[in-house]
Amino acid sequence: MSITDFMAAYKRVWEGQDSQGFAALFTTEGRYHNTPFQVQQGPEALAAYWDRIKLQQEITLRYEVLGETPAGGIAHWHVSYQVASEELFAIWAKSTGTGLPDRAPGDPLPRMELDGVLVADFAASGLAREVRIWWHSMPRPA
Repeated sequence: MSITDFMAAYKRVWEGQDSQGFAALFTTEGRYHNTPFQVQQGPEALAAYWDRIKLQQEITLRYEVLGETPAGGIAHWHVSYQVASEELFAIWAKSTGTGLPDRAPGDPLPRMELDGVLVADFAASGLAREVRIWWHSMPRPA
């Protein structure tokens, strides 16, 4: 698999909220580092992590491949989505370390913007052996 093929599949599984499709992008021992200090390894852990995508709606992912090698590559990506639950909003706030922004009861949930970089290493089979992402997120201003 090339980084271009991987990013097209990454877009498809994120926008399609496809947990099993996400796990299928990796070898059976494949590792996905969603932060520098958290890693999901193996199909069950990968699919379980990706299930959080089901708390998002109206997902749009754009990407640009920045570099490619025979066994990997690097890409810049940008995702926009509508938060679909208070649970997801709390997960976001906890993961960013920023706490929840001020919202009055009944205020609509925000649309989120994520911007990141992805580095991938592929096995001879073409599946991802290791993927690392670095990202930041923020609510889109109203």
